[in-house]
Amino acid sequence: MPVFKTPFNGYSVKFSPFYESRLAVATSQNFGILGNGSLPVFDPPPVLCDAAWSESHASLLVAAIADGSVKLYDVALPPASNPLRSLHEHTREVSSADYKNTRRAPLLPASRAHTPAVRHPRPADVFASASGDCTLRVWDVREPGSTMIIPAHELEILACDWNKYDDCCIATASVDKSIKVWDVRSIRVPISVLNGHSYAVRKIKFSPHRQSLMMSCSYDMSVCLWDYMVEDALVARYDHHTEFAVGVDMSVLVEGLLASTGWDELAYVWQHGTDPRAP
Repeated sequence: MPVFKTPFNGYSVKFSPFYESRLAVATSQNFGILGNGSLPVFDPPPVLCDAAWSESHASLLVAAIADGSVKLYDVALPPASNPLRSLHEHTREVSSADYKNTRRAPLLPASRAHTPAVRHPRPADVFASASGDCTLRVWDVREPGSTMIIPAHELEILACDWNKYDDCCIATASVDKSIKVWDVRSIRVPISVLNGHSYAVRKIKFSPHRQSLMMSCSYDMSVCLWDYMVEDALVARYDHHTEFAVGVDMSVLVEGLLASTGWDELAYVWQHGTDPRAP
């Protein structure tokens, strides 16, 4: 399976929903502290802090940028024509981006409910934010004043992801080394708590093919697969990165095809059950 050298430190990796062999990887120079970023698109590729492909246009991609902006790219155009748009509504680093192809929803009013946050829209009217204030919050744009607050972890939350098969199911990942799965209809206790990483969990991703399967990566340099519905939840552990593993994704088009990237300036693509480092 392919291994790609990225221009800078990897931050996020995303499969194209249109092409089996196309991948985007977010990268940042000097570990995102200062300098530049890069959005190379290979067949497969890399981005900055995060990126997401459009599900209605094969070449459109949105990127989350460390300077607080969100940029829209068309990878079919020459570099001089990109980005198509640059939005500057955030005041701090944009840590995560997600592309949802729905009718334009009204903009949410600026909220001070969180300190620096990670945002993931769910369908057209709902999004969730996971924050350094240790809470997961679910927002409904139809009722701007309504917010569900879940005190999900005791330490900073670094990522959240909705289950592709259950709109009420969402997972959080934290500096406390754990992953928790929640049912937003009953938030007193999580459905499942996944322990196995030895450092902060940086990204999580639910499978587009199996309801209970998810993928995670951590500052312990490992990538893990989990089945949160079974007692022995850890399905597989991969230790191919030599620096912090900070981005993971699962292909929508090819079941079992995985990708990861990290601060070792490498992006891996491999089939579950095989060695990511194998040629």
